[in-house]
Formats: sequence, structure tokens, C-alpha cells
Amino acid sequence: MRRRKISHDEVGFNITPMIDLTFLLLIFFMVTSKLSKEQKKLNIALPTAISAMQPEDISNRDIINLDDKGIYYIGDKSFTDEDMKTYLEGRFKANPPLKIYLRADKNTPGKRIRAFMKLASESGAINVIFGTYSK
Repeated sequence: MRRRKISHDEVGFNITPMIDLTFLLLIFFMVTSKLSKEQKKLNIALPTAISAMQPEDISNRDIINLDDKGIYYIGDKSFTDEDMKTYLEGRFKANPPLKIYLRADKNTPGKRIRAFMKLASESGAINVIFGTYSK
């Protein structure tokens, strides 16, 4: 009786697609990190608060800057009240729920902050957090 020689094929695992995916994710996170830093680029003197707390998650938030003159900025682009309302409504329709991180200067008039809160609520914002420094 003859013995058959059994051939054992090597089972391989192709790692190339995993490496490609890893590089794509790395590039994605590097770009989004840079964009979020660009939105905070405007020099805003945030107020200080004793009870200031760092939020657990500020991702997926629109960062709105409000300078001491009461002008809205997203990144380095200024917005009027009408433009801001249009922008917020568009963001709500495109990607609900609308969450906002408002960075208002400590010298911003209170009526401008109230006006923004009214715009945000009319546009469908469900959550607005304010940027402050902790004492």
C-alpha cells in the first residue's frame, strides 16, 4: 500500500488592506484635528468662572466665536445675524442634532449673547455650551 503525500497549502493573511485603512484613518484624524484648531484660532479673551467644568465630549459641535464687538465668527470668517441664522438652519437640516460651542469674549455685550441664543434656539440647537476658563 502506498502512502500519499498530503500537501499542506499555507494559509496566508493579506495585511495590505489593513495598512491602507490605518493610513486613511490617520490622515482623517489629522485633518479634522487641524480644522477644529482653526475654528478656535480667533483671539478671544474667555471669561473665568469658579464653577467651570471641562465637558466630556465637545466633538460634533459647531464652534462659534463671538468677539468683544458682538461679531460672530466661524474660523476666521465673520457672519451677520442673518448669515448666522442661515448657517445654523443649514447645519441643523444637514446633520441634526445641532450642538454648539460658543466662545464669547468676556467683554461681549450680554444682549449679543442673548441674540445668539435666540438664533440658536430658532435654528433647532439642542445643546449650547459656553467656553470659560476655570479659576
